[in-house]
Formats: sequence, structure tokens, C-alpha cells
Amino acid sequence: MKRMIPRCFVVAAITLGAAVQAIAAPAVVVSIADQKLAVVEDGASVAQFPISTSKFGVGDRPGSYATPVGLLEVASKIGGDAPLGTVFKSRAPTGEILRANARGRDPIVTRILWLRGLEKRNARAYARAIYIHGTPVERLIGRPASYGCIRMRSRDVANLFNAVSVGTRIAVVTGHLRDAVARASSGALHSEFGFASNN
Repeated sequence: MKRMIPRCFVVAAITLGAAVQAIAAPAVVVSIADQKLAVVEDGASVAQFPISTSKFGVGDRPGSYATPVGLLEVASKIGGDAPLGTVFKSRAPTGEILRANARGRDPIVTRILWLRGLEKRNARAYARAIYIHGTPVERLIGRPASYGCIRMRSRDVANLFNAVSVGTRIAVVTGHLRDAVARASSGALHSEFGFASNN
């Protein structure tokens, strides 16, 4: 005789499994104030990188060149096999490779994480082509210098690219990174930005 498992146990097991997977999944916190990015797993920062957000401030208005804040997600990953310094135009590699701080050049290089906004305040991010991407202008990393995107050093963005997947949640905050990571460790950031629904 086949033993039946009560449906409530099955639902509970599926729900618990999804919750554990969601909490274990990496998330990314970007601090405008500190010009830093942290990869957060299980409420703890496991990696931090210096970045550059927009020199035009924060926002999501078309033509503003501002960096959107709030909850976003990785919509697509582009350039996984490209050599560091590979130049991208319209998200396609051009065949050119630039060294860091090449004079007179400021294209998108190395990797692209295309972001999709998940809130009203950042709903235009995908259409605006807001990325986390590499830049050859590495000397400006650590201060606002971009035209809306989140810039990283080539080696750093390659490491981040390998650490996240499509669907990974990105919280862009105006405050300090340590405060946002502390909220993540207490579970507040998961609740605030919906990380716990990331599966």
C-alpha cells in the first residue's frame, strides 16, 4: 500500500526549501555615499569593491544621466568569456581591448550586468540601459564619475559577474554600506528590499 504524505507537509517543505534558497542566494548592496559595492550572502558581506556611480546624482528621469536607487535585479549578463578590457558597443564586443586608464577613452569594457528596476522610482532603469560594467577610467573609481551606470575596475567586475546570476537582487542605497549590510544581517534589508523573494 502506497503511503500518502499529507499535502500540508509537502507545501511546508517546498516553502521552507524556497526560503532557505532565497536567504542563501547572493545579493548586492551599492552605497552611493561610500562609492562601494558589497556582495551579501546569509546577511554578511563576503566581498566589497570600490565603484563609481553617476556624477549627476541619483534618479531615474530619462536624459538625467543619474543612477537609480532602490531595488533592482540583474536582467542579463553579457561578456562572460571576454578578455579583461574588451570594449563593448551596444552590448556587443568590438574586438578592441583597452588597458586600464587608456588615454582619451571611456567606453564600456570587460563585463555588463544589465539592471531592471523593480520599483516605481527605478522603473526606467532597463530602458535607460543602466548597467554595472567595467571601465578603463579606473583612476576615477571611488568617486561619482559615471553617466548613470555603476562602474567598476575590470578585474572587480569580472569577479562580481562570476558571483551573481540573472535575477540577483541589487539594492542601491544613498546611505552608508556598513549600515545597509548591518540591516542585511538583521534581516531588515531582506524585508526592506525583497531579497528574501529572490529565488
